[in-house]
Amino acid sequence: MNQEIVIGARLKHARLNRKLSLRQLSEKVGCTESFLSKVENSKVRPSITMLHKIAVTLGISVARLFAEEEASAGPVTVMRNGQRQLLRTEHLRAGDGISLETLLPNHLCALLEANIHHIPAGTSTQGFLEHQGEEMGYVLQGDLELTVADQTIRVGKGDSFFFLSHLPHGYRNIGSIEAQVLWVNTPQSF
Repeated sequence: MNQEIVIGARLKHARLNRKLSLRQLSEKVGCTESFLSKVENSKVRPSITMLHKIAVTLGISVARLFAEEEASAGPVTVMRNGQRQLLRTEHLRAGDGISLETLLPNHLCALLEANIHHIPAGTSTQGFLEHQGEEMGYVLQGDLELTVADQTIRVGKGDSFFFLSHLPHGYRNIGSIEAQVLWVNTPQSF
C-alpha cells in the first residue's frame, strides 16, 4: 500500500477517535479544513512542521504514522543497524531532505522517543515546533544552528543540549556535510 495513503488514513482515524471535526482540528493547528481533508485523502503533502502539529494535536507521534507494526520477540527488542525504520521527509514535501532514523520501536514505547536526525547541508526544519515534554540531543557529526525560544546557538560534534519542548524550536544545518544528531524526547511526538 502507498505510504501516503496509509498516513492520510491514520490521521483521519486518529482525528475520528478524538471525536474532532475537520473544522475543530483545523482551528487547533492553524490551517484550513480543505487542507486537512486533502492531507487525509493523500492529495497534498504537509510540511514536517504542519504534520508534527497535526500529530501532536491528535495525541500521536509522526513515527507512528509511518510505522510498520511488528510483534515483540521477547523482553528485549533489538533495532539492528541498517534495518531501522527511516522516516524520510520527502514523503511530506519534496526537497526537505531531513530524515529520522528510529532507534526505539514506536509500537512498544509510549513515553520515550529516540531518533538519529540526518540533516543534509543547508536544510532546516522549515519552521518551529512546539509541544509538551523535554528534549535532548547529542551531535554525532556536523554543525547545527539550534533555535529555542529567542536563543540561537551553534552546536557541533560532541556537543549536547537540552530544552523544554513547549518552547518554539527548530534547527538548520549550517555546515558543509550532513549533520547527525541523536535526539531523545519524551513523550513521543515524532
